[in-house]
Amino acid sequence: MEYISTRGATAAVDFEGALFSGYAPDGGLFMPQRIPSLDRDALLRWSSLSYPELVKELCSLFVPAELVPRDALNELIDRAFSRFRHKNVVHLSRLKDGLNILELWHGVTFAFKDLSLSCTGQFLQYFLEKKQQHVNILVGTSGDTGSSAIESVRGQKNVDIFVLLPKGFCTQIQELQMTTVIEDNVHVFAAHGNSDEIDEPIKELFADVNFAGKYHLMSLNSINWSRIMVQIAHYFYAYFQCAPSLDTTPLPMVEIVVPTGGGGNITAGCIAQKMGLPVRLVTVVNSNDIIHRTVQHGDFSLAESVKATLASAMDIQEPYNVERILWLLSGSDSCLIKTLMEQFSISKRLKLPEDLHRKLSQTLGSCSASDQDIVGAMRRCWEENQYLLCPHSAVAAHYHYSQPHSFLCLSFLSSIPRCCLAPASAAKFQDALLRAGLVPQIPPEIAALTAMETRCTPLERGQDWARVLRGQIEAVAQQW
Repeated sequence: MEYISTRGATAAVDFEGALFSGYAPDGGLFMPQRIPSLDRDALLRWSSLSYPELVKELCSLFVPAELVPRDALNELIDRAFSRFRHKNVVHLSRLKDGLNILELWHGVTFAFKDLSLSCTGQFLQYFLEKKQQHVNILVGTSGDTGSSAIESVRGQKNVDIFVLLPKGFCTQIQELQMTTVIEDNVHVFAAHGNSDEIDEPIKELFADVNFAGKYHLMSLNSINWSRIMVQIAHYFYAYFQCAPSLDTTPLPMVEIVVPTGGGGNITAGCIAQKMGLPVRLVTVVNSNDIIHRTVQHGDFSLAESVKATLASAMDIQEPYNVERILWLLSGSDSCLIKTLMEQFSISKRLKLPEDLHRKLSQTLGSCSASDQDIVGAMRRCWEENQYLLCPHSAVAAHYHYSQPHSFLCLSFLSSIPRCCLAPASAAKFQDALLRAGLVPQIPPEIAALTAMETRCTPLERGQDWARVLRGQIEAVAQQW
């Protein structure tokens, strides 16, 4: 299994090469050269597997045994999930009105990113210990990625992590989960800008190939293939939990609703679909609706500004993983993707070619939700189920409530079950709960954060953020 850039101008790499990369040198994103295909028999065999077992099976398709022997891979994944609070790692809550919520947030930071990042952290350690190397991880976060990335590598002697958070755009809890980690290898920066603005200095440092190579820079944002790979398991688990029966031919369809920010999770869904999983995918967003406009109208163009919403982790204008989805749907046409993405990079506006837009709209449904919609879904879910949703999960629930309970699949004349992915615990979003007139339920791990020591470096407007980061990375390197 080799990995190639979506823009086609970079030599193929193996899994280790993709793991330790940020953007590909040509500006693209790494994807598997071929997507494995699963037949009906394989799906039936997998249908009884636990979530960790599904992750192991999926990773074994993308990580050759010559690189990581299967026994070692299994051990790494078991270790990754050892800190999760739920015995099944993830959990499906079946609520009233056909609302199925797949809780992906039972990890250390109460967010779905713990699932992929805990595994990725173990993969990193495996290779770094074998080669006795050191890396510098550079991460921009819109809320949950930073704390999950920190937890995946905190205290590790051969890794330093540099996290940029957008000051004022995260919740207090999200910020504290990053700034209260006092470890020698953890460096947190609070930037006075939004999520898209903090991506700029990160892109600049990765684009400096000499600097990135000299200091062994890598990313744990969802540009990293390893994160996408692990997230494919969400879709298989959701499917097997929600499909009414696997005795029919063809296998039944399940609709999976995916709250979407940078697009990594929905990309994993598109790969699962391409592997043969019979799912209908719906990408749901908040008022920052570039993905919704792209699906509906082929309009991949920036709005005038990022809007601050209750679903703050999805306040993203440039969902970089759309490039991976377009590459998949174009038949791996790297020349086309390079042309389109370079055009978007210059003008920040892109009208998809008609054929590509048609394929996209056939692959994905979409919906956007206002803050009012989010609050309404949170209230209704509580009133009907005494179940608290985070605002991101509420975007998915809004879609469910605004659509028929189940829609008719004309080929089978039967209803199709729906599963909404829940990316975070409601406990992390107390302000949103209060705005919805609901009472937060605070776990002791989160309550303890407010009394803990904090540490971070401010990045003010007008500063050269890339220069500050360079200086910090160089200073850390001198200690090695």
